[in-house]
Amino acid sequence: MVSRIACVGGGPGGLFFATLLKQADPSVEVTVFERNRQDDTFGFGVVFSDATLAGIHAADPVLRTALAEHGRHWDDIEVRLKGQRIRCGGNGMAAITRKTLLQLLHRRAAEVGVDLKFSHEVPADPAQLADYDLIVAADGANSRFRDRLADVLVPEVEVATAKFIWFGTTYPFDGLTFVHEHGPHGTFAVHGYPISDGVSTFIVETDEESWRRAGLDEFDTSQPPGPSDEKTKAYLEKLFAEQIDGHELLVNNSRWGNFRTRRTRRWHSGNVVLLGDAAHTAHFSVGSGTKMAMEDAIALAGSLLAHRDDLPAALEAYEAAARPSVEKIQASARPSLSWWEHFGRYHDAFEPTRFAFHFLSRSIGKERIARRDPEFVEQVVGDWRAAHEGRDPLETPLRVGGQEFAGRWVTGADLAGLACLSLTAPQGEAQLPAVYEELASAVSGTTPPQLVAVHAGTALTRQLLAEQARLVHGVPALIVEDGMDDDRAETLLLSGRADLVGSTEEGRA
Repeated sequence: MVSRIACVGGGPGGLFFATLLKQADPSVEVTVFERNRQDDTFGFGVVFSDATLAGIHAADPVLRTALAEHGRHWDDIEVRLKGQRIRCGGNGMAAITRKTLLQLLHRRAAEVGVDLKFSHEVPADPAQLADYDLIVAADGANSRFRDRLADVLVPEVEVATAKFIWFGTTYPFDGLTFVHEHGPHGTFAVHGYPISDGVSTFIVETDEESWRRAGLDEFDTSQPPGPSDEKTKAYLEKLFAEQIDGHELLVNNSRWGNFRTRRTRRWHSGNVVLLGDAAHTAHFSVGSGTKMAMEDAIALAGSLLAHRDDLPAALEAYEAAARPSVEKIQASARPSLSWWEHFGRYHDAFEPTRFAFHFLSRSIGKERIARRDPEFVEQVVGDWRAAHEGRDPLETPLRVGGQEFAGRWVTGADLAGLACLSLTAPQGEAQLPAVYEELASAVSGTTPPQLVAVHAGTALTRQLLAEQARLVHGVPALIVEDGMDDDRAETLLLSGRADLVGSTEEGRA
């Protein structure tokens, strides 16, 4: 039976796990080891979607109370582009300062009897914690326990091409706001949201070329945590001065990085189990790593209580319960992360309403967005009709070369007589550059294609390849998918990801 548990890492996930387990079984000795001091906090705020909080609230009221008494709540997402502000409602979210959340979790853990040890560095060696029946490695994305056990756990990492940096600001955002500015060195974008009455989170992303042109690559990111990139702070305060009414940016270990999506083939080895960012990460544009870690905590505590006398079975049950949700979030995060790697292209190509729809539809379709905010989708469709003589997207004619299509659904027979380049999208993004070269070679050849038809691959690789054709090379693009329905087809057209659509479903291709 597990009677002594060491939790290495005093972030929200580790603290929540310790609280849940100790609360359910006071006989178990639970110790949290945190290397930082009790008042040390890196980062500014954490954000949660209303739709994802039911399980956490049911497990313990600490987060609900924290958000109600100290957090900020909003319903709209705002996109700012080229002097316009586009809003889409129905996106209930809440945020709180990380420091306040940690303080409340510290208090809650102490109330139920968890032993909290701050300023306590624990070697990443299970042998050093041999007195404990279970070691919960909640030591973050740079987990030393995960790395030490890499041969068994088999961690994987994907490094994004976009650069990001995390600040706070005294500017009071109303809710989740995305601000895009094209400056002298390139396009920079902000994820901003309020976390208290006086502070908002202010995350900035850009591409590496813009980052280097702006001279923001000088800060030594290898130095120990603490110092912030003051040159970048001054640059961004100037670039976004009008958008944030001249408010200052706040630093807290603020330095540029590339987001790392982490996956781990196994989450446990022997009596060591990973929790939260130590096991997995997902880009901050789709969800909260804190939320995922707290859900891990619920699953791990529940599995240990259900298998009190069988630790291997408990750890297997934990992974089986938590992994599907994590994989679903990571799957939706990849298209979102890709969007941020290409947003400069979309900034240049689209007017504000289409840009906002393109952004909001990166992981979901038109009908789902319409359920959240029908007026926003009506505006998107209205803009299309205004530009196409009042016609709905699928009924809008399109002339390609010398051929006129009566609508945007096409079949193979419709393409007869066109100089059409058929491209097979790859299963992974790593293989896209080779197909991009094939496309570029065809476009620059003696008989350039009048249309590019993209098929196979994944939804993301098809979209990226079609956008490469239409946005980079100016060649109309057709996306062909298995069983494409009207919602998917209209989403592709309205967002500017494709000019024509086709399905392998009988009667449509």
